[in-house]
Amino acid sequence: MTTVIIHKSEDGQYRGFVCMGHAGYARRRMFRREPDILCSAISALVIGTVNALQELAGEKLDVAQNEASGFLRCDFQEPLQEKSVLLMDALVFNLENLGREYGERYLQIKLEEV
Repeated sequence: MTTVIIHKSEDGQYRGFVCMGHAGYARRRMFRREPDILCSAISALVIGTVNALQELAGEKLDVAQNEASGFLRCDFQEPLQEKSVLLMDALVFNLENLGREYGERYLQIKLEEV
């Protein structure tokens, strides 16, 4: 299962997020295993958001990742600009949609106050 934890401050500002684990949605076929489309979708959303925050919005981020374990942590060094808040809102919106579609067995999204 993949768990995504969105960190927000007491006043509701995004402070960062953590994504960990593999969804485990891939199905076995007779002689092979299908690619895990859910894990791929989550990765594309998370990595795409990190790249957009850095390259398009110019945000300063502290990022740590381990591809093998499915871990990515992204901490924001400063409060986000308005356009970056929209990018984070879109990430949360899209992850929540995937969570509803595939179920909590494979993807959980949590909001934590830090």
